[in-house]
Amino acid sequence: MKDTDYLHQEEKMPGYLRDAPTHGHIYGTLSYNRRSKCWTIKGEPCVTEMAKRLFPGSERKRGEARFTANRRIIGEVNWLMMRYPLEVAPRDRALWDKSLAAAREHAIRREQAQHLPVRSTPPQGAFEGTLREFQKEGLTFLLANERTLLADEMGLGKTVQALAALASTGYMPAIIVVPPHLVRNWEAETTRFLRIGGKTPRVHTIRGLKPYELPEADVYIIHYLLLRGWKNMLPELGFRAVIFDEVQELRHAGTEKYSAASLLAEKAERVIGLSGTPIYNRGAEIWNVINILDFHCLGDWESFTREWCDGYGNHIVRDPALLGAHLRREGLILRRSKREVLKELPPKRRLVQEIDSDDRVYRELMKPVIELLGSLRELHPDAKERAVLEERIQSGERQATGVAKAPFVAAFVRALEDSGEKVLLFAHHHAVMDIYRKELAAYKPAFITGRETGVQKERSVERFMQGETNLCIISLRAASGLNLQRASCVVFGELDWSPAVHSQAEDRAHRMGQEDSILCYYLVAPNGSDRDMQDALGLKVSQFVQLMGDKAPEFDAVQRSQIAAKKHMEKMLGGG
Repeated sequence: MKDTDYLHQEEKMPGYLRDAPTHGHIYGTLSYNRRSKCWTIKGEPCVTEMAKRLFPGSERKRGEARFTANRRIIGEVNWLMMRYPLEVAPRDRALWDKSLAAAREHAIRREQAQHLPVRSTPPQGAFEGTLREFQKEGLTFLLANERTLLADEMGLGKTVQALAALASTGYMPAIIVVPPHLVRNWEAETTRFLRIGGKTPRVHTIRGLKPYELPEADVYIIHYLLLRGWKNMLPELGFRAVIFDEVQELRHAGTEKYSAASLLAEKAERVIGLSGTPIYNRGAEIWNVINILDFHCLGDWESFTREWCDGYGNHIVRDPALLGAHLRREGLILRRSKREVLKELPPKRRLVQEIDSDDRVYRELMKPVIELLGSLRELHPDAKERAVLEERIQSGERQATGVAKAPFVAAFVRALEDSGEKVLLFAHHHAVMDIYRKELAAYKPAFITGRETGVQKERSVERFMQGETNLCIISLRAASGLNLQRASCVVFGELDWSPAVHSQAEDRAHRMGQEDSILCYYLVAPNGSDRDMQDALGLKVSQFVQLMGDKAPEFDAVQRSQIAAKKHMEKMLGGG
């Protein structure tokens, strides 16, 4: 709907947003400071004193009050002008009219949101998949609030809901900003769910800090560490929508990354933040995050800390529940927990997550494996020697795959831990688990790797089950008999050819006494053995099917895993 459409809906227009009088006594002037991005009232003491009393943070000097150019505040300034008429500077008239139209549009949208259907579905042909009922409600919320934070707990499908909103609005080109370890997953999910004209969207992932001419695409993906290099270029490229995944990455202001994100968001029509870890009590962090999405919607930093926190510049919110209620009422945040939607979730959900890996590390570790492959091709060993060589080759490739992606697996687990999840992290090789030990040391994980004594193993189980740690790192082949139903997430940092091994590992958490819906992440790297192993496990299906709990893959074909491993070896020998 265009701005002019809103202006003709007088019966729906809040009274404080109607045209302010321009006749009678004029109390001063209203002008725009382009450098500081604020409107300034200069006038008689009665109007400036009233402004300073009504709007914390507007104080500057005698006879002057300033206001951030935010659509909520613009409406309130208009309300003030209805009591104290001001003359808008001629050079700023068009800008004021545009800003006021945006404030009116926002107010009417907020009113219309009360009458939207509770649940929405994306248009046919624009989105592949079927949303659950709570996700349809999330889509309605995203459509009603063009600058907002979706803060559902991890595992409830924030990615799917954001892509459904993109499909529903058609706001493209769009740009998605993500942590480095989630780039590949967003590439896969975007092409999996979005359709443009019935076709797969054009997706371009931005590489490197140095800007270059971007190819034409519908969706662009960039990770946070590159934002500073593209700070000046991205805001000028006309992105209609921005999605910030794991937006808590922007909880600290004053960095080039934060500044670049702010400039990018400012130019977009729609901005969606995604985070399973919203922060209510840390004033500085929640203000920084919300401020990216909708500039100064919580006022400036000084006034926010003075009114919401324990005093000027203080970082602790005095009443987090009150702030949360305000954010929800203003359409700035939506958060659902697994407990709230548990009836819609299956007992166990499998999710294939694509993550990155270090190509250089993989190539280096594969050198001796490639030499063994050469020996296998050239020497024609007897059956026994061939079996030994094949085992060494497969083990070497699996270890190269696991080591190359281990830092990215650790980053993924850190996000789960920071969200308050209780995680079982499974791997196969000791070299991989040693990397986890180093990368995740801050979480004081428990270990059950086959290298512990019986007493040490019991102590690890005890530490996890009694809440001394929320992370237990376990060998895939050491999982039998363990009872770890306190876990809320199972993560496979490495895969096994045998479906039964994974089923047994999942059941360490999904046992009698477990009332939650268990989320099982299969983290798959783009190179190495993961792809073929994923096929062998019957997991070569969309994230959506697994997340939504459709029929799980059958995990009873032991013979199938042996056949799959053999085919993979033949593929390697053939150079495939």
